[in-house]
Amino acid sequence: MLFTTFAAFLSVFTLARALPAPAEEHAKRGLATVYSGCKSANTVAMTFDDGPYIYEQDIVNTLNQNGIKGTFFINGDNWECVYDSSTISSLKSAYNSGHQIGSHTWHHYDLTTLSWDQIHDEMWRTELAMRRILGVAPAIMRPPYGNYNDLVRSASSIRNQSLIIWDFDDGDSTGSSVSQSETDYNNLVKQHPKNVLALNHETYETSAHTVIPYAIKKLKAAGYKFATVSECLGLPAYSWYGAPQKKDSTWTC
Repeated sequence: MLFTTFAAFLSVFTLARALPAPAEEHAKRGLATVYSGCKSANTVAMTFDDGPYIYEQDIVNTLNQNGIKGTFFINGDNWECVYDSSTISSLKSAYNSGHQIGSHTWHHYDLTTLSWDQIHDEMWRTELAMRRILGVAPAIMRPPYGNYNDLVRSASSIRNQSLIIWDFDDGDSTGSSVSQSETDYNNLVKQHPKNVLALNHETYETSAHTVIPYAIKKLKAAGYKFATVSECLGLPAYSWYGAPQKKDSTWTC
């Protein structure tokens, strides 16, 4: 009995010694690729951050009416809880309409201020919600505020994710008025870059109902095609496919 106990202890001790510390693990693993623009010519990827929120369905309807597939980077517990019945409904509607869903982490914390374990927790909680609600795990992640470091890139690499930033910001989250955002889109169209990866937020009524429809009209008139982030970069949309689950008491924020 004593030998068995000692052998078990030795086995656990050996395993613990064999497992690298987070910093060592980070150093040995690769870093996720960071993309700040599309690759496909004459293509726009419209992205929407910080949801799911009450305006998501309206944005989905606008995109669907225009034959456009967009990309939604979602949080788990930011403006609303991803497990609320209304947010589950709008998220499923977006996914089932063919729009891409990416991770924006759980709380929208600045990941560069967090520890290795905290970064993984922020990522995993959102991935778990997507697995439960949609039956997929994201292959793309947008770090909140666009902030990342090598720890974040390493954690994303482990999770088979690419980091997605942007090359155009309509300014809605930093105080731009409707007029200012529309002017920014007008200037973008005049410059006519070969492709655009546009940052918008689904959490502002003026963005959802005024700026985004205006931007789509202008970009379409300029001859741009529209695609999801993965389509415009030639990347997989999801790293895992399964089946949606039925909501139970564990689905909480």
